[in-house]
Amino acid sequence: MSPIKILQIFTVLNKGGAETNLMNYYRNMDRSQFQIDFLVHRETGFFEQELIKSGSKIFRLPPILPWKLKEYKKAVKTFFEEHNDYDIIHGQCSELGVFIYEEAKKRGIPVIIAHAHNAKMDRDKKLLFRLMWKKRMRKSINAYFTCGKEAAENLFGKNLARHSYQMNNAIEVEDFQFNQEVREKKRKELQAEETINLVNIGRFNTQKNQSFLLEVFAELIKRNKKYKLFLVGQGELESQLREKAKQLKIEQDVAFLGLRNDVPELLQAMDLFLFPSLHEGFSVAFVEAQTTDIKAVISDGVPTESILIPENVTVIPLKNSAQQWAEKIAEIHNFERKNVAALIKEKGYDIKENAQKLEKKYKELVKQYKKNPYVISS
Repeated sequence: MSPIKILQIFTVLNKGGAETNLMNYYRNMDRSQFQIDFLVHRETGFFEQELIKSGSKIFRLPPILPWKLKEYKKAVKTFFEEHNDYDIIHGQCSELGVFIYEEAKKRGIPVIIAHAHNAKMDRDKKLLFRLMWKKRMRKSINAYFTCGKEAAENLFGKNLARHSYQMNNAIEVEDFQFNQEVREKKRKELQAEETINLVNIGRFNTQKNQSFLLEVFAELIKRNKKYKLFLVGQGELESQLREKAKQLKIEQDVAFLGLRNDVPELLQAMDLFLFPSLHEGFSVAFVEAQTTDIKAVISDGVPTESILIPENVTVIPLKNSAQQWAEKIAEIHNFERKNVAALIKEKGYDIKENAQKLEKKYKELVKQYKKNPYVISS
């Protein structure tokens, strides 16, 4: 029996939340049953070499720009003229996949999935177009995937959200379970054995709100010189963040670690996970952090449904000042960490179990829509 052919749609295959989540599933699926390829909109990303070595193909489109839509649509049409044998299109870039969904529907591809990742939309130069595309795309998709309830309602509307399949942002739980020896070794490696280590993981962009985090950290340093901040990630605002750290005179206490392969060990070494995001869907990084049993301070822009261990999490409103955030963070002191792997698995975030569920869902969708393709009306 031929494998089910799936085309995953991404902007770029870097270490963002959606990409990391998909890679977790990819590594745990039976790829003798599934051929998984990728259609991306930028140059080479972090995960591409691994994917190619594993037998996946990677195709490229130009970026989707409102002022170059004619060129973009032509590229999409050309792609499907050459590659029209997929069983499933799985769009991981929300409403930005609208023209891919439309062309795939014209070509008779059985299953067209849009995947909701964010509970709110970025207020960028594409906002008005995104709002139009969000409604328009619903006519061309017949499967609705999400990381959580709020993200589903944002992308699909409340009616269609009720039909959505929750593809949990699951992780390799054993990789992140707390280990004191790993903690001590990594703290020594980071030269952070005597400091109170704070960490933020995420792309350096407006949504993740690291600029405000630097202001909070500057207030913390006034209270206690032992604090140190580690920022894990990359992004378009990195140079601005580095400059702001200099302006606040905290650059000696802020470490920009870039993209990392040792996130499980880094989280072991930390004392607090800080997450002041303006909005989230269901963050993979936050699931990973909670699995290490670390204390976390998050904004009210992070959905409450993503809080898996409530006693470890402090929620602070985004409207509060940097000083108020610092006061709350300063109240959190040393605590004993334990192995919470069993609890995280019980909550439903173990990747092995979830990968099996996704395999089953893909098969069900192909069986259903090859016989009777339809779109649930809004």
